[in-house]
Amino acid sequence: MCDDDARPGRRSLIVTGAAAALTLGSATFARGADTMHRTETRTVRGTLPAGSPDFVYVPVDVPEHTREIKVSYTYDRPAVPAGTPGNALDIGLFDERGTELGGKGFRGWSGGARTEFFVRADDATPGYVPGTIHAGTWRIALGPYTVAPQGLSYELTITLTYGEQAAAPDPVYPPQRAKGRGRAWYRGDCHLHSWHSDGRRTPAEIAALARAAGLDFINSSDHNTHSSHPHWADAAGDDLLVMLGEEITTRNGHVLALGTDPGTFVDWRYRARDNRFGRFARRVRESGGLVVPAHPHATCVGCNWKFGFGEADAIEVWNGPYTPDDEVALADWDGMLVASVRDGRGWIPAMGNSDAHRDPDPVGSPQTVVLADDLSREAIQEGIRAGRSYVAESRKVSLAFTASGGRGEHAGIGGRLAVSPDTPVTVRLEVSGAPRCTVRLVTDQGVLFTGDPLPVTGSGVVEWRTTPANAAYVRAELRHETAAGPLPGALAAFTNPIFLGHR
Repeated sequence: MCDDDARPGRRSLIVTGAAAALTLGSATFARGADTMHRTETRTVRGTLPAGSPDFVYVPVDVPEHTREIKVSYTYDRPAVPAGTPGNALDIGLFDERGTELGGKGFRGWSGGARTEFFVRADDATPGYVPGTIHAGTWRIALGPYTVAPQGLSYELTITLTYGEQAAAPDPVYPPQRAKGRGRAWYRGDCHLHSWHSDGRRTPAEIAALARAAGLDFINSSDHNTHSSHPHWADAAGDDLLVMLGEEITTRNGHVLALGTDPGTFVDWRYRARDNRFGRFARRVRESGGLVVPAHPHATCVGCNWKFGFGEADAIEVWNGPYTPDDEVALADWDGMLVASVRDGRGWIPAMGNSDAHRDPDPVGSPQTVVLADDLSREAIQEGIRAGRSYVAESRKVSLAFTASGGRGEHAGIGGRLAVSPDTPVTVRLEVSGAPRCTVRLVTDQGVLFTGDPLPVTGSGVVEWRTTPANAAYVRAELRHETAAGPLPGALAAFTNPIFLGHR
C-alpha cells in the first residue's frame, strides 16, 4: 500500500504483491512562481513489501520557476529475528529526463548515507549534481537494499523553493598529469570514499592523507555518483595526480571505474542475470577508464562479485586491512593465472587499495606501486593494465623483482622472460621495509620457495633458481610472521607475476 497526505492534487495507489511493478504515490506541485508562498511541502508515505524490486521511483511534478528541490526521508526499522535482514533504504534523484538505464536523468545518489539532500542550479548536497532545475516530472529513486519480513514503511518530505535560479557553475577538473620522475615506480590508492558518498572526509582531507602516505596518485571512487569530480581540482597538484572515477555499486558486486573522463557517470541498476554489465564496462572504457572488480569475495550484502572477469582490466585482490576474504581473493586470482598459462590466453593483473572511508581508516594501506613512463592518467593506467606493479601495505615497503637467463635475458614484474623450457633462470627479490617478514615464491605449481624471516632491519635479498619447465610464472609474497598454526601470515606485499618461457 502506498498513501500520502489528503491534499489537493494528490493520489494514492495500491500495490498488490511484491512481484508487481511498483508505482508509488506522487507529489504534485502546481502553484509555481505565482504563489504567494516561497516554498511548498508535500509528504508521501508508503510501504514496500519484502521482495520489492531493487529500485522504485516516486514521481514529483516540478513546476516552472522552481529554484531548489529538497528531500528528506525516514523509514521504520522493526525488530527481526537473528540472522534475518532488517530494513535498509537507499535514496537518490533523477530529473525530468527520466530514469532510463544509462540515460541522462541522473542527479544524485546518497545511498543510505544521508537522510536529506537538496539540489539547486549553483549547489547541491555532496553526492548530488547541481544544475538548472527544469519543469517536469522528476523522480526520487528508492533502493530497498534489504526489507524486513514485516515490510518497509517510509515517509518522504519534499520541499520546493520558488524564485530565480542562480547561474550554474562551469566545472573545473584536476589536470590529467602531475610532475613526475619520468619512468619510475609510482605509488597510488585507487579506492577512496569522500563525503560525496558514504565517506566522511572531504577531497582536501583525503589528498592531505594521500600525501602523508607517500602516494603519487589516487582515484576518486564514490559509490554510484560522479558528483565529486569538480571538487578535486584544488586537491591535486604537481605532487599528486588525481584520477576521477566511481565505485559502481550493484546488488551483485562492486567494480571500480578507474580514471574515467571528467564528469562520466556509470549506471549501476542491474544484476548479473540482466546481462547488462558488458554494456557499462564498455562505457567505462569508452570514457578512458579501467574496469576493476573490487573486493570480489567480500561478505557484505551485495558485495560478492557475480559478473565474472571477462571484462576486467585488473582485479582488486587486497582491500583494506588484510582479512580472510582477501586471502580467498588472492588464491582465486592465482587460480586464474594458472588457467591463463594452461590455456595460452591473456592474464588479469592484481592490485590493492585501501577503500578508506573515515577516521581511523588509513589512506594508502595497501597501495599499488606502478612502473609507469610518467605521472599521468594514461601512463599509470597503462602500467596497471600491463601488470607492471606490486602491492605494499605502506610506503615503507619497497620491492625489486626480476628474472634473468644465462645470456643477459631479463624481465621484470608483469613481463616475460622468453627462454627455452630447460634454460636456467635466476629469480631475484630485493626487499626493504619488511622486518621479520617471510618471502614466498609462488608459481603455477604452488609455493616452491619459502625463505627465513627477514632481519629486523626489514631489508634482504633472495635468489632462487628454476627453469620455465618447472615454473610457467613466478610471483613473490611477503608475509608477516604467523601467530600460530599452519596458515600463512597476513600479507605485507605481493607482486604481479613474471612469466617464464616462450608462450
